[in-house]
Amino acid sequence: MSLWLKTMETHPLKPFLPENARLLMLGSFPPPRARWSMEFYYPNMQNDMWRIFGLAFFKDKAHFLDAGGKKFDKEKIIAFLEKAGIALGDTAREVTRLNNNASDKFLEVESPIDLAQTLKKIPHCESIAVTGQKAADTILKLIECEGPKVGGFSRFEFDGRKMRLWRMPSSSRAYPLAIDKKAESYAEMFRDIEICLKPQM
Repeated sequence: MSLWLKTMETHPLKPFLPENARLLMLGSFPPPRARWSMEFYYPNMQNDMWRIFGLAFFKDKAHFLDAGGKKFDKEKIIAFLEKAGIALGDTAREVTRLNNNASDKFLEVESPIDLAQTLKKIPHCESIAVTGQKAADTILKLIECEGPKVGGFSRFEFDGRKMRLWRMPSSSRAYPLAIDKKAESYAEMFRDIEICLKPQM
């Protein structure tokens, strides 16, 4: 049985910030690189975020998989996000991983996202969606806002910008909700923000 040596990790990805973004989605931190299927956000094939997107926008959970169904199609995902105006990042810039897995409960956030600098790069953004409890706990330390219920939002103001914070179901399979129900919750948020693309891609 091997011992896991705790080390501090710096986020390996730059925030994905299309200039037209009206929604910033924030997770907690990427899983260990050995679990990645691509060099982008939500890279773990055991995480259902891109299947949720596929269901929410195209009624097809395999929409963002490659032809072989073995990994996610990074280029297709990026093209969609740029068209939709959806930015991605994580709430933690540096963490200590207490165990060699992807579980949020084994993450200690050492330094959070620079929210002010991030939002300056996406001036049209009026909504932030956190995709799990760790992400919610981290972002609520940076803003003055009441924590919303899962699937709902709370209003807040940040640097003079009126915004909404959405608390969405985790895309982790450890979160006890069927993927269809998760997709319905995300689809409601997208409709409310008026991100309602027709399946043209």
